[in-house]
Amino acid sequence: MQSDTQKILILCTGNSCRSVMAEALINDLGHGRYRAWSAGSVPVGSVHPKSIETLQRHGIHPGQPRSKSWNELVERSFDLVITVCDQAASESCPLFPGNPKTLHWSTPDPAKLTGSEAEIDAAFDQAFCMLKKHIEDELLSPAFLEGSDEHIGFSLDSRP
Repeated sequence: MQSDTQKILILCTGNSCRSVMAEALINDLGHGRYRAWSAGSVPVGSVHPKSIETLQRHGIHPGQPRSKSWNELVERSFDLVITVCDQAASESCPLFPGNPKTLHWSTPDPAKLTGSEAEIDAAFDQAFCMLKKHIEDELLSPAFLEGSDEHIGFSLDSRP
């Protein structure tokens, strides 16, 4: 990949939990290498408070996220589009300019869990840790940082 800041869009259905956490994680862990945005196919209209709490509990600044439609970003050019939920991955995503690479990081939706406060916190922590591991193993891998992105994703035109 190029040495300038790479633009990444993270998509899920509701844009309230997983994509919001991934956006904040990439912006924090990427140290300026990446600039991330998040959006949803059917945004719920608000960010889940547990997403913010989880980020803060792990020392990640959440920024000021808001649940928004991917239609708001359809004219932006991205280098990479990442889906974090299986439903968004199977939907017909808009065509973003620039023919971005794509990745899918299947991550369970912690907002769907019911249970005790501790169980819900654990589900959000699990999603956070899964997303962080993907970022560290893929976006922050030495090969990727040195410019080799051949192992990452595929173009939207060549999706199976």
